[in-house]
Amino acid sequence: MSGNQTRLQAIDIITNRQPTAVDKPKALGKIWAEDVFNLQKMEEALSKNAFKAIKKTVQTGTALDSATADVVAAAMKDWAIGKGVKFFSHIFYPMTNITAEKHDGFIITNSDGGAITEFTGSLLIKGEPDGSSFPNGSLRMTNAARGYTAWDPTSPAYIMHTENGATLMIPSVFMSWTGEALDKKIPLLRSNSAMNDAAQKVLSLMGEEEIATLNSSCGAEQEYFLVDENFANARPDLLLTGRTLFGAPSAKGQQFDDHYFGAIPARVQVFMQDFEDTLYKLGIPAKTHHNEVAPGQFEIAPYYEAANVAADHQQLLMTVMKSTAKKHGFLCTLHEKPFAGINGSGKHVNWSVGNSTQGNLLDPGSTPHSNLNFLLFCGAVIRGVHKYGPLLRAVVATASNDHRLGANEAPPAILSVYLGEQLENVYKDIQAGKIATSATGGLMDLGLSQILHFERDPGDRNRTSPFAFTGNRFEFRAVGSSQSVSGPLVAMNTMLADSLNWIAEKLEAALAGGAEKSVAVISVLKELMELHGNAVFGGDGYSEEWHKAAVEERGLKNIPTTADALPIYHDQSVIDLFDKTGVFSPIELESRYEVYAEQYILTIDVEANLVSDIATTKIYPTAVSYLSELGLTSSSMADLGIELDTSLTISIATETNSMMAAVAELNDAIAKEDFADTEAHMHFCAETILPLMATVREHADTLEGLVADELWPLPKYREMLFIK
Repeated sequence: MSGNQTRLQAIDIITNRQPTAVDKPKALGKIWAEDVFNLQKMEEALSKNAFKAIKKTVQTGTALDSATADVVAAAMKDWAIGKGVKFFSHIFYPMTNITAEKHDGFIITNSDGGAITEFTGSLLIKGEPDGSSFPNGSLRMTNAARGYTAWDPTSPAYIMHTENGATLMIPSVFMSWTGEALDKKIPLLRSNSAMNDAAQKVLSLMGEEEIATLNSSCGAEQEYFLVDENFANARPDLLLTGRTLFGAPSAKGQQFDDHYFGAIPARVQVFMQDFEDTLYKLGIPAKTHHNEVAPGQFEIAPYYEAANVAADHQQLLMTVMKSTAKKHGFLCTLHEKPFAGINGSGKHVNWSVGNSTQGNLLDPGSTPHSNLNFLLFCGAVIRGVHKYGPLLRAVVATASNDHRLGANEAPPAILSVYLGEQLENVYKDIQAGKIATSATGGLMDLGLSQILHFERDPGDRNRTSPFAFTGNRFEFRAVGSSQSVSGPLVAMNTMLADSLNWIAEKLEAALAGGAEKSVAVISVLKELMELHGNAVFGGDGYSEEWHKAAVEERGLKNIPTTADALPIYHDQSVIDLFDKTGVFSPIELESRYEVYAEQYILTIDVEANLVSDIATTKIYPTAVSYLSELGLTSSSMADLGIELDTSLTISIATETNSMMAAVAELNDAIAKEDFADTEAHMHFCAETILPLMATVREHADTLEGLVADELWPLPKYREMLFIK
């Protein structure tokens, strides 16, 4: 047998590879934000008045005058050029979860033929990329292509270094010439504004006199897989889709639970150090890293930041993660389910709201039953999840995330809220008309003198809930690992704004009727829980009992696929929600539906064509070649009077024929074009194409277990997951 040299050579290269050398770690204080033009550097570079103006803009969103913009631009240019920068770029975030950038030089020529550098406030404030080349849901056509980028001064500029140079990156929004949002950032900024307006009303009614601008905050736990590039380059499916379309399970997977929080492989540890040093230079507060549950899977989590900055940093983190992994000989895949049969990757978005005067309004303190502001804001979240649960499902709907939602490692596709026993009892008491009280967790005493006693939390964690309260924030666990966090943040901020407006209206009426403040709050919350308490659930979100009860008894929706989820953008309640809060106009919302639906269809189309191609050009020839060898061996043995068992040969032939028959069916389905509308096309992908792909895979994966190991053309799970 000739053997598969690509696989064997890859294994030899990887097992004899030495970790890529990196610089000796530097003290955090010396590298922190050294490549960021933040407020500290602005204060050093700007006049007192200019700095005061830009600081106010950064902290409150106040408009910046053009004269100050010129001063900031000049200081930003001088700082960047002093660090070797020759180019600048407005960096922006189209609707497709990617990061986009167009680089321009600081250079201009003068009449003497010399070259000088120039960077004015107008160049800082506005750029002009093509508005029709990105998917935009028909907002821009090729013959009406003008689009603009505009500087977002609330997110700091930074320098991105590569081996070939450095570029000043300016976080920006992206809009059409006609003023529609073409990106992820504009809706996020609008949603923060809508939430702030609504929160100000509620806090004013609660008697708060000094109320600073409110903002949402975000901390996103990023999961990812690392696969050696030698294996990845031999897997067309991993390279082009981020996931393995074929692959029999490894005999050892995650069943021993020995990878989670285990010792980090030395080569991966070197990658993490290099990666995180880069993040620190860019002002991204990486807080924790560790092995995740699945072999080959890891996680990094940052400290919490203002939502807009956190969203920018999250996009930058994914970019740096992939480029650093490549430097260390890895492919970093952020696909939600790169390997079948083991845990996929999510991006748990920890979200809260607050300001500098009232603090974190989702922090219950030690006595949540008497913390009226907290009870109102937490109640607003409960109402939002119940009223707009399908929207929350829609904003995490992608072809890749569908493979994960509802599986063992991810929350189900039914949106509910977990509060913990203490808080759930508080709201149950309110709904029942009782005086709300709250318990404490008590001291944790292990009976060991060397272990200090500590106060334990009054409630346990629930890992099966898609939307869980975790002490002083909510954790949206259904977000996919490859997604931008902006979409989920927009939905959460906007639903909160809507609920706070509802609360403000009810509260104002109760107070106007003469009710004492605490009585008015409890009466509003009682009504809220009577209407929306069905969203609160503290049990096992994976159980069949919950799935049945959620739909039949509580009226919640189970939305299993993207094809089921995206049409929710057409629901009138969702259109009204975004329109009245000013976050999306109806035409902007429709554009999102079109873009996300197109991305879903295109993703499955690419995968389906790859399944057909790999099965036909790699797996089928290998199986036929092995059948030929078995046939020759059996024939030669028969000539010697030795009869071999032919059951293996028959099994391989049967599976090969079945696989190719399924490929033929898949090819016919791929060729179908006559769909009534986009929704019908999505359902065809979900209900016809994906099952056919699964059938092809089933036969191919069976063949992997039958064909001689040294002939198999694709790197196997046991190799990709365990050889680092």
